Amino acid sequence: MKTSIDLLTIWRSKGLARQIISSVAILALTIMLMVLLGSYAFYSTLWIFYPDSLSAPDSWLPSPAEWGWIIVSTLIGLVIAIWVAVRLSRRILTPLNSVATSLRRVAQGDLAARAASRGQALDEASQLISDFNAMAERLERVQQERVFWNAAIAHELRTPLTILRGRLQGLSDGVFQPDPALFSSLLDQVEGLGRLIEDLRIVGLAESGHLHIQLQDTDLQQEITAVLKACEPSLQEKGFQLVLDIGLARTVCDPVRIRQVLLALLENALQHATPGMLRIGTARRDGMDSLTVEDSGPGLPASDAQMIFEAFQRGPRAVDAHQKGSGLGLAVVRAIASAHQGTADCRPSALGGTCFRVCWPN
Repeated sequence: MKTSIDLLTIWRSKGLARQIISSVAILALTIMLMVLLGSYAFYSTLWIFYPDSLSAPDSWLPSPAEWGWIIVSTLIGLVIAIWVAVRLSRRILTPLNSVATSLRRVAQGDLAARAASRGQALDEASQLISDFNAMAERLERVQQERVFWNAAIAHELRTPLTILRGRLQGLSDGVFQPDPALFSSLLDQVEGLGRLIEDLRIVGLAESGHLHIQLQDTDLQQEITAVLKACEPSLQEKGFQLVLDIGLARTVCDPVRIRQVLLALLENALQHATPGMLRIGTARRDGMDSLTVEDSGPGLPASDAQMIFEAFQRGPRAVDAHQKGSGLGLAVVRAIASAHQGTADCRPSALGGTCFRVCWPN
C-alpha cells in the first residue's frame, strides 16, 4: 500500500523521478509494440508473398530475411532509445552544467555568476538553480557589505585617530602646552572611540545571533530618569525641552540594554533633530511594552524610515549639515530590540517630527 502511494506521489510530481520512470516505460512500450506489430507485419508479408524466405520448420536458425528483420528492428529500437536518452539527459544535464560552470566562476571570485536553465527544467533542477542563485546573491551581498563596512569603519576611526595623533605629536614637539582643556579634549576623543567600538561590538553580536540579554523585572521610570540626568544638560544647552509621558513604570527587560537604547535615541535627537520639545514616553498595549522618543522636526521621508536603522546610515540631512555621529546609534537600537524579540521603527510624530519607538513583549 505504501509503495503504491509513493509511486502515485512520484507520478503526480513533475520531477526527475517521474521523468525517468515515464521515459523508460514509454521507451519499453514503444519498442515492444514496434517489435510485436513489426514482426506480425513482417511474417505476414513473407507468408503471403515470399513463403520460401521463411526458415524451415525443422531449423533453429533464422533465414537471411529473418536475420535482416532482427538487425533492422534492433537498430530501430537502438535509435529510439538513444533519442529518448538524449532528450532526457539534456533536461537533466543542462541545468547541472550551468550550476557547475557558475560554481567554478564563484570559486574564482566572480560572485555575480548566476545559473540559468534553457528550456523546461525539471523540478529538482529548477530548485537547485534557485537555491544556487540565492546562495550566490547572498555571498555577493555579504561581500559588498564587508567592503562597505571596512570603508565605513576606517572612515569613522580616521577622524578621532588623526586628532589624537596631532595633539599628541604637538605635545611631544612642544607646540601644545599640557593643560586640563587639552587633556579633556583628548579624553573626549578616546571616549568617542570607546563608544564606536562598543556600538560595533553590539551590532556585530546581533548580526551573528550572539547578542545575549539579561531579562529581569525593571523599574523603567528609574532607568529613564538615570539616563536623563546624564543627558539633560547637553539637551537643554542645545535648546530641547524634555517632556515625560510615563504610562508604564515597570517591565521585564534588560535594564542595561534599554539604557543604551534611550541614550542612543537621545544622542540621535541631539545630532539630527530641530531644538524644541522632546517627549520620552512609555506604554503597554496589545501585549507589548514600548519606549518612544518624539522630536519636533524636521522629520524623515517614509522611504528612509527603515533605511535609517541600517549601520552607518545618517539620513538625508546628515551629509548636507555635516552633522556628527557614527551612524551606528539606530543600528544598535534595532539590534537590542531584536534581542528582546521586539521591533524598532520610526513614524511621523504628533509634535511635527519623528517618533522612534522600541517595542518588546511584556
